Amino acid sequence: MESITIRTDDGFKLAARRFSPEGKPRGVVVLSNAMGVKQDFYFPFAQFLAAQGYAALTFDYRGSGASIPERFKRSLRGFEADLFIWAGRDYNAALRAAKAWQPEVPLLVVGHSLGGQLPGLLPDRQLIDGIVTVASGSGYWKRNAPQLRRIVWFMWYVAVPLYTRLFGYFPGKKVRMVGDLPKGVIFQWAQWCKSPHYVVDRKGEPIRAGYEDIRAPILAMSFTDDEMMSRWSIDSMHGKYRNAAVEHRYIAPQDVQAKRVGHFGFFRPEFRETLWRDAVMWMEQRVQRGNVLRA
Repeated sequence: MESITIRTDDGFKLAARRFSPEGKPRGVVVLSNAMGVKQDFYFPFAQFLAAQGYAALTFDYRGSGASIPERFKRSLRGFEADLFIWAGRDYNAALRAAKAWQPEVPLLVVGHSLGGQLPGLLPDRQLIDGIVTVASGSGYWKRNAPQLRRIVWFMWYVAVPLYTRLFGYFPGKKVRMVGDLPKGVIFQWAQWCKSPHYVVDRKGEPIRAGYEDIRAPILAMSFTDDEMMSRWSIDSMHGKYRNAAVEHRYIAPQDVQAKRVGHFGFFRPEFRETLWRDAVMWMEQRVQRGNVLRA
């Protein structure tokens, strides 16, 4: 593992890690985070990818994890960021950094939850040769998984406006919801989650063009016991990628000899020989096809 800094096009410095395989990599993989999840959560999977011959890159969006400037470490009050910045500047910079690091091999993305929701907003999405989404779906609150829907209205209509205006950012650690998030991020995410279209512009109009522009194949790995995403949420989100070949795998815990997977379980090392291996086998097919096209 190598610690690096990625500079975005507006000069922000993102904390990132690179994981290198022995010998020439078969492909390079960008791991993109779920909302409020730090990059170190994905280190075991990144190490597994390196052991399978893939270079991997993890990063933290600005205002989260190790990408919080020193003066904002105690409070995110006044920190400027929103989801368009996270996608168009941060995620996109990670994509470009991975391509610059390994320019001769296919570039793949593994997007967990939010990480699988944002590729249609990336300016350089044409660099992507394949996408694996993990527990990624629309966040529209009325179609969340039933166990989440019972409480999420309180978050969007009470907790977020109240606590964010009080603290100047969303103090997720204090209220035990999601994690600390910049004001612009949480307000924009709330706007998305209150819309049946989910990904919308600042006027509330659905954003479609960037998603329809993606033609790289997609593997959508979702889980029947996901406490956040319903089947409708999964299908609705991936329906935005209307010009991409999307392979859905709706996985029950018993399919992988487990009692539970849920929204976060995929990245537990216990799934090394099941879920992780299946994802790599799918990526291997994309890599082989990509190399044939390059030949």
